[in-house]
Amino acid sequence: MDHATITLIVLGVVAFLFVTELIPVAVTSILGTLTLGVCGVLTPKETFSGLSNDTVVLFAGMFVVGTAMLESGLAQAIGRMVVKRVGTSEVPLMISFMLLTIIMSAFASNTGTIACLMPMVIGVCASAKIPATAILMAMAVAANAGGMMTMVGTPPNMFAVSALQERGLEPFGFFEFAFVGAPVAFISVFFMVFVGRKLLPKNDSDLGVLGNELTGSGSPRQRWTVLGILIFVIYGLIFGIPGLSQAMIAIIGALACVVTKCITEKQAYKGVDWVTIFLFAGMLPIAGALEKTGAGKMIAESVIGLMGDNPSDTVMMSVLFIISCGLTQFMSNTGTAALLIPIGISISEELQVSPYAVVMAISIATSCAFATPVATPPNVMVMNPAGLHFIDYIKVGTPLCIIGYIISVFIIPLVWPFNP
Repeated sequence: MDHATITLIVLGVVAFLFVTELIPVAVTSILGTLTLGVCGVLTPKETFSGLSNDTVVLFAGMFVVGTAMLESGLAQAIGRMVVKRVGTSEVPLMISFMLLTIIMSAFASNTGTIACLMPMVIGVCASAKIPATAILMAMAVAANAGGMMTMVGTPPNMFAVSALQERGLEPFGFFEFAFVGAPVAFISVFFMVFVGRKLLPKNDSDLGVLGNELTGSGSPRQRWTVLGILIFVIYGLIFGIPGLSQAMIAIIGALACVVTKCITEKQAYKGVDWVTIFLFAGMLPIAGALEKTGAGKMIAESVIGLMGDNPSDTVMMSVLFIISCGLTQFMSNTGTAALLIPIGISISEELQVSPYAVVMAISIATSCAFATPVATPPNVMVMNPAGLHFIDYIKVGTPLCIIGYIISVFIIPLVWPFNP
């Protein structure tokens, strides 16, 4: 059996176990990548490469900074201020945090945005005495949708620009993605307020898992120190610091929290959400195997083959959108874009249509990473703190993917005609 087939079988089993949760999701994730290692699809180094991935390290660092915010009482203090202005109702709080997340993730890393805001949201929910489940999920949705609005909002958009430039074509403008991204982002707010939050469990006992466990009894000195560390981390994640990666910035912030005695070493270890760490670290090598073995390309080419010799513009765009959206639920959205955008441009050239509509459809589709927790870092970051299950992402994410598809099919041909 060739490696691509083995990878597809493992992916199918992992998806089944994720949905049914017959065994814990983090265990499933590690078992999946370990199986690929045992079968020789991945090398021993590649099998555990996810544990040293920059994003996983970023997660760990930000969990510690978030714990310091909660233990020091900073998150709760911010929460009380927000509650005074917005109130204690779930809907106004959800709208406020979703809009803030959309704006931040349009210009900064969506992972960094969630990492910075999540402790504050937990503090707000603790102050307002409401479950954090729906608001945290709404923020993950907003982070993914907000990234669609600008060229730098998400890596697929930047890859789309680069791919067009490499072909000698005029690239998309900085805000050109917002023609589709903005409607998706703001309709996602209405969806979460009126539909999405009602599809999620009411984890009253959770209160974001952390809210009840942390008393926030730190001193004023500790709160001011953590605030200074948080400002450093937010600045670094959004604007960057020469010579430092995002992971390094997060770890510096985490170490500073311990060194300044804002939290103890034991509290730092306890604050790391190990389910998130192992879930994401396990899925990264599987996503890599899809690219390495050509399994992802096999899926793409097989489905594209179903279009026939002379597909209509709408059919072509729809098929590429569905493939891109489907793959990005289990693969890196950057990897999916890197795989499919060149294929999309080649198809457009062969059919003698403008490549812009095709490339935009693929870019938006790869950012519609709503339907699984492993589709994008923001999804997996909120999973355990919000007390969510794999099926919750399917319930909320699938309609959002359909909304993204409908908006794309309606708007893209109007803004970027296939036959200008």
